[in-house]
Amino acid sequence: MKLLRFGRDFKPDQEVILRDYLAIERTRLANERTLLSYIRSSLYLLLGGIAFFQLKEFSNFEYLALLSLVFSAIFFVIGIYRFTLLKKSLKRLYYMSEKQENNINN
Repeated sequence: MKLLRFGRDFKPDQEVILRDYLAIERTRLANERTLLSYIRSSLYLLLGGIAFFQLKEFSNFEYLALLSLVFSAIFFVIGIYRFTLLKKSLKRLYYMSEKQENNINN
């Protein structure tokens, strides 16, 4: 049993029609948009951490800077992980439906 399950596994029961294909494309584009937002948040945290390191007068901000850098790396890794997980799931769904369509036509 996986502790982190972000996607749902389901199998198509029929061939993919245009409406379903467009839904898959919208989901793919939303997945890319979500990845870019994770990267943007990661970069903002990285810049914030660097800015906190530049403040020499406040030595207490070093912990906050380190925390910001750690969260930046975590956001980046989670974003890449979720992107690849959903991309694989969409690919599998699309190819499974194509196989079923080919089996029906043959």
